[in-house]
Amino acid sequence: MATYAVGDIQGCYDELRQLLEIIQFNEQDTLWVAGDLVNRGPRSLETLRFLKSLGEQTVIVLGNHDLHLLAVYYGSVERKRSDTLNELLDAPDVAELMDWLRNQKLAVYDEANNWFMSHAGLPPVWSAQQAVKYASEVEMMISSHLAQGYFDNMYGNQPTLWDKHLMGWDRLRTITNYLTRMRFCDTNGQLDFKAKGGLESQPNGYLPWFRQPRKDTHVQVLFGHWAALEGRTETINVFALDTGCVWGNALTAMRLEDQQLFHCHCNGSPQPDGPHQLIAGASA
Repeated sequence: MATYAVGDIQGCYDELRQLLEIIQFNEQDTLWVAGDLVNRGPRSLETLRFLKSLGEQTVIVLGNHDLHLLAVYYGSVERKRSDTLNELLDAPDVAELMDWLRNQKLAVYDEANNWFMSHAGLPPVWSAQQAVKYASEVEMMISSHLAQGYFDNMYGNQPTLWDKHLMGWDRLRTITNYLTRMRFCDTNGQLDFKAKGGLESQPNGYLPWFRQPRKDTHVQVLFGHWAALEGRTETINVFALDTGCVWGNALTAMRLEDQQLFHCHCNGSPQPDGPHQLIAGASA
């Protein structure tokens, strides 16, 4: 019985199944998925169907691509040219899959084992308990009859700074952006949305969120979203799981019990080197 956390799948279904074979995933195990289940990769439909079929064996948080899919489904935005969602949106079971997807979490915290996971990470201005509490506000909206209104108002870069007094759509949008789009922020937690590269793209006055003073440095944080990190954070208790499978690199899983890493190259072959060495330094 083991728990594995996997980075951004983004429709790379074949690589996901190969990775699960590598780790010998079975019905006694649990799979944590760090968001961005779909899009850019070729088999988003099969990915959602498979993860849904695992039932209570999965712990899933939504990423920005998953929220985008739901926004397209609800008609709040148009499909992007780079989207690979047509097969999924045209599937006969799309309504069932979207209903399942919108009932997933934005953040989870296993307090007993001290693991937190959201797609973009743990905002330094929040504790893990606060992050889960704020995430629940968005989760309740997405899973309710008010979901249409949420997706109509989800997009936007403002506000860039958390304030507990925020209300309405501004509040929900800010929570969403912290948990699904965050990369760089300043010492006050103000977000920068322009820089999307690796650490070399760091804007003046900003640092990666995990290098700012954080409320919960003892909490072990799992996140995806930032493939340009190549799995490296060099920060204790912070583990970057997105190693860019959809960009031709590898899909990565970590066994939480001993932090052992497993990799599958984007062509479905085992990847013992490369990302393994990079991610192993994440907790150094």
